[in-house]
Amino acid sequence: MKSVAAFLVLALIWTAGLFAFAARVQQSTPAPLPMPADGIVALTGANSNLRIATAVNLLERDLGQRVLVSGVNREASREDIRTVSRAVRRLYDCCVDLGFTAADTVGNARETAEWADAMRYGSLIIVTADYHMPRAMLELRAVLREPEVTLQAYPVPTPALKARGWWRSPRAARLMVVEYSKYLAILGREAVLGLGPREPVPAQQKAAS
Repeated sequence: MKSVAAFLVLALIWTAGLFAFAARVQQSTPAPLPMPADGIVALTGANSNLRIATAVNLLERDLGQRVLVSGVNREASREDIRTVSRAVRRLYDCCVDLGFTAADTVGNARETAEWADAMRYGSLIIVTADYHMPRAMLELRAVLREPEVTLQAYPVPTPALKARGWWRSPRAARLMVVEYSKYLAILGREAVLGLGPREPVPAQQKAAS
């Protein structure tokens, strides 16, 4: 009986956390316009076209010097990305960089860190889906430590998750549950790593100041 009671308590805690996570996601958009930063990073994934177009729009508003599109499909051409970004060619050609190495959020974080180091950027605006932003920020902050690099989140809304009864939609419920579970896994990983010394992230290009 004690094991059953313990399981029920854990299930209750997990469910309460899920709904708190969902509320956080829903309340994150519409996001206020971020402060200007050195660079803007769009993390690709579901609904990538909107994420990329949003990042380029921030660039057009002079809120960053350059955009990195992280995790681009290797089969996509530079012209393909320009089309979905709806960017003016002059701005796109001069100020949009494509990253092809990232295959997941961990890869996005590493690719972003390498780009920021190469560009000597100290501040970034991060653009990704609302549900993905909490986990993405955990991964990014694991490799981009403040005050060396400051991060601003600019989440893009996911229409399926905006409804109050999101749990009634199988698609929305699955998306929220999967993302919440991944988020908990990263929290757990960081908690364990925090018990000991963290190895510094190797810089790709250290410039003398």
